[in-house]
Amino acid sequence: MLRAFAVSLLLFGPMVAEADELRTSAGPVQVSALVDGLDTPWAVGILPDGTFLVTERDGQLLYVADGDARRVHGAPDVVAKGQGGLMDVTVARDFAQSREIFLTFSKRQKGGAGTAVAVARLSENGKRLTDLRVIFEAKPGGSGGRHFGSRVVEADDGTLFVTIGDRGDRPQAQDRSNHIGSVIRINRDGSVPSDNPFVGQPDIRPEIWSYGHRNPQGAGLDAQGRLWTSEHGARGGDEVNLVLPGQNFGWPVISYGKHYSGKSIGEGTAKSGMQQPEFYWDPSIAPSGLMVYSGKLWPEWRGDIFVGSLKFNYIVRLEGTPLKEVEQIKGAETERVRDIVEAPDGSIWFISVGEGAVYRMAPRG
Repeated sequence: MLRAFAVSLLLFGPMVAEADELRTSAGPVQVSALVDGLDTPWAVGILPDGTFLVTERDGQLLYVADGDARRVHGAPDVVAKGQGGLMDVTVARDFAQSREIFLTFSKRQKGGAGTAVAVARLSENGKRLTDLRVIFEAKPGGSGGRHFGSRVVEADDGTLFVTIGDRGDRPQAQDRSNHIGSVIRINRDGSVPSDNPFVGQPDIRPEIWSYGHRNPQGAGLDAQGRLWTSEHGARGGDEVNLVLPGQNFGWPVISYGKHYSGKSIGEGTAKSGMQQPEFYWDPSIAPSGLMVYSGKLWPEWRGDIFVGSLKFNYIVRLEGTPLKEVEQIKGAETERVRDIVEAPDGSIWFISVGEGAVYRMAPRG
C-alpha cells in the first residue's frame, strides 16, 4: 500500500511529520520522505506546481499530490523482465503549456524487447495520460533482460538525448548500424536532427550521437548544456563520461574493469580514437542517476556532479578538473539510490529502491 506525505505546492517542499539529518561537507542537511511504499521505483519527475510523477519498473506510473499517490492510467505496456520495464520519466520544459512528459520503457519487439521512448499529455487532474505515442524504439530488439540504459534528457534546444545499453551483447556497442550501446539524439517528434554527427553516412543509424557505451543509467546536463552520463562497468570500470557528438567511448574494446569471470576486457584501458572517461570507479559502485547541481541552495556545490550508488548505498559528489570523487553522502535513506534530480527550489530529490521511497534533501531549518 502506498503512503505519501503532503507536498507544499508553493514551496516545492514536504510538509512532513518528521525528518532525519545527514552530515555533509556543506553542514547538516535535512532528509524528508515525500512518498514511500513504492515497488521498485525507477525515476521521479517534478511538475511545475510541486506535484510529481514516479515510475515503478513493473509498469506503474504514479502521480503524487496533496499527500496522495495514485496510479496514472494510460501508461505504455512494458515488458517487465530483468532490468526492463517502465523506467525514466522526464517533464517537458514547456509542460505548463503542453502538459507533455517523456517516458522510456522496454517495448515488446520481434526477438524480445528494446528501449523505447514515448511522449504523452498528462491530464489536469493527474489521473490519465492522453495522446500517447512512441517516438523512438531501439533496433534491433534483444531477448535478454539486461542493459536497457534508459535515461531521457531534454537538451536546451528541445532535442532529446536517450541512453541505450548494450543489452548484454557487447560487440553491438561498436556496430553503428544499430542503436545498441549508444546515446541517441532525436527531436521531440522522433525525427532526426539535421546536425546529428552521422546524418547521411551510409550504414550508420542517424539518431546516434555517441557509441561504445555499456549501460548508461544516469544522465544530466551541466550549466553549459553538455550531457554527462554515469555508466555501469563490468567488474570495476564504472564511468562518468562527458558525452561528445560522434565520439566512441570504447566499450567493449577498452575498459578499466574486468569480466565477471576475472578475464581481461578487450585491448586494455586506452586506444587511439576512443574516449577516456572523465572518472571511473574500481571497484564498481553500480552508478544510477546523475545530476549536475546548480548551486541554488548550496553555492559551494555549484557545478558538482551527484551520482547515486545502487551497490554501496550512498550518493557520490564529484568535482574539479580532472574530475574526482570528494564526498559520499550516506544514511538509512540512501539504500540503493536509483535516481537523483534537482527541484526548482534547489533541493535535491532522490529515489531509494531499498526503502521504496522518494526523499527530499534540503538545508537544515
